Amino acid sequence: MQTLTAGCAQPLPPRAVEAIRLFNAGEYYRQHDLLEELWRETEEPIRDLYRAVLQVGIAYYQVLRGNRRGALKMLRRSLRWLDALPDVCQGVDVADLREGVRHLREVLMSTPPGADITALDRSLFRPVRLISEGG
Repeated sequence: MQTLTAGCAQPLPPRAVEAIRLFNAGEYYRQHDLLEELWRETEEPIRDLYRAVLQVGIAYYQVLRGNRRGALKMLRRSLRWLDALPDVCQGVDVADLREGVRHLREVLMSTPPGADITALDRSLFRPVRLISEGG
């Protein structure tokens, strides 16, 4: 998939910063609302960054609810957008998030259907890291 770079050099919008703060605080449902608003209002391709992050948060939320199938669906969807982004976009460490999503997906896929996924180690829920332009 072609890397999407348009808009990645721009700063992260304030609502996205707040949504990522909520995401990292485990407020996955609330982060979704903010990022969905931003995604809907943004016409540029950078909107896929917001969609990817919100879908990762919803995947985490689905794990907490014990919904393995829903979590796997959201992880698969988020990878579609994360894979199209460069490793850093608007200060978001996309590479780290992408790696975390892949790892959680592998763990969930190796977990038998019907198993209690709510007991999964929370360290599998990788936060969204913000990094400076210099790395």
